Amino acid sequence: MSEREHPLRLIEDIAPNLQKRLRHGRRIQRTLDLDLYRIRRGKRFGLVLSAIAVAFAALIAAPVLWVLSYSLIDAPGTVLMMDRAAAGEVIQHQAVPIEEMSPHLIRAVIAAEDSQFCSHQGFDMEAIRTAMEANARARDRGSALRGGSTISQQTAKNIFLWPARSWIRKGFETYYTALIERLWSKRRIMEQYLNAIEFGDGIFGVEAAAQARFGRSAKDVTPLQAARLAAILPSPNRWSAHNPGPYVRRRAATILQRARVVRRDGLSDCVEETGRRGS
Repeated sequence: MSEREHPLRLIEDIAPNLQKRLRHGRRIQRTLDLDLYRIRRGKRFGLVLSAIAVAFAALIAAPVLWVLSYSLIDAPGTVLMMDRAAAGEVIQHQAVPIEEMSPHLIRAVIAAEDSQFCSHQGFDMEAIRTAMEANARARDRGSALRGGSTISQQTAKNIFLWPARSWIRKGFETYYTALIERLWSKRRIMEQYLNAIEFGDGIFGVEAAAQARFGRSAKDVTPLQAARLAAILPSPNRWSAHNPGPYVRRRAATILQRARVVRRDGLSDCVEETGRRGS
């Protein structure tokens, strides 16, 4: 064998081994690439699961727990109370059980704000349609807009949300309304509503309003006093219950008449105790 043939033979002997090693190396690389792909896919899947878990906690679990907690305890305050306090108003608020509220108050707010309170499931579609039609005419005239929210919707907004109008807040309001209708009794909704509504000058809730405006507790207000308190609810910082102008007097008289219908037709039976119907 010549010196020239020897390296060639050596190369021929080594070549098959090199090819085998290269093929083996490629298989290892493909395996590593596949493992890396699976790891990355697993991480992406884990991120998706984490995002779903966070969304579930934020949008379902937390609101449900919040609503359930307020079925047992009274809301300590509202965003609107904090806004008024930040503006320099002295907040007057004292939550009381519904047993310590006059039935005249219950009938008056149902007569003024939501005559179908006991029969709807949180939303009065007829009232919403009527409000939309009235608002379309009001925009043409440049006059004030009319609300179509039920007492349940107002309670959801007052207790859990912020007062500024927006589609986002309205969406949350719809969600919380459905929750409280599902998880609270109508009596509890009314109790929370009457303890949270604003009556002007930093006064929130019927107990503080009755004390400040009439010098008596909420359980002792007369039918006329209850009607006057209900009459100012659309604009409590503009109108006065204890020193009413012509508009509030007329509106209170109308509410007083409607409250009698509420009592006669049992429109507040889902809230009132049977023994108090005669009050």
